[in-house]
Amino acid sequence: MKTILISDRRAKTNKDYTGVLTRDSREHFSFVETHPATAKRNPQLFKGRFITITRWADGSLHPNFRPMPTNISVEHYALEVYRELIGALKGLVEKI
Repeated sequence: MKTILISDRRAKTNKDYTGVLTRDSREHFSFVETHPATAKRNPQLFKGRFITITRWADGSLHPNFRPMPTNISVEHYALEVYRELIGALKGLVEKI
């Protein structure tokens, strides 16, 4: 992967970079860092109907509940939160 960074000469470990990832060819990617319009303290990595997931400065992921709809049962709500959490984490967490 080729990286073009504005803030650092080389990518630093555990530092988040905002930018655009492009697939140049079948096995080659490029990442170009961009300046965010406004810097967010804890950027949202996932925003669903029932939960959001943010990344804190230390790199840890934090799921957060969104306001609970009043027109569904508690069981249905819990099931939908579970489905969103599983789907979101599959894309964010590396397999151990």
